[in-house]
Amino acid sequence: MKKFALAAIIFFLVLSTAIIKNTTKKIEDEIFTAKENIRVLKSEFENVSLEHDYLSSAEKLLEYQSLYFESELIQKNIIDIKIYNISDDINKIQKYKIIKE
Repeated sequence: MKKFALAAIIFFLVLSTAIIKNTTKKIEDEIFTAKENIRVLKSEFENVSLEHDYLSSAEKLLEYQSLYFESELIQKNIIDIKIYNISDDINKIQKYKIIKE
């Protein structure tokens, strides 16, 4: 009887250890996935934040114009902007559309 009880205890401990290891592995995979998603979102946020901070103000744009462009920049009408679309070996020029969602 003692051998059966000892075998049952050992079997229970092995079984519980396997369950705990599998659960821990699943949790670690979820944590890794969450950290990777956060890393990608942080990178995207930094890019958008940089773009907003440095390109949104008129003063910064004028400063960059004087630093990086020799000639003066001119303002274009949005209607004059065209989209050149290359798909399925067919080249098309389309008008630029503004869509409010």
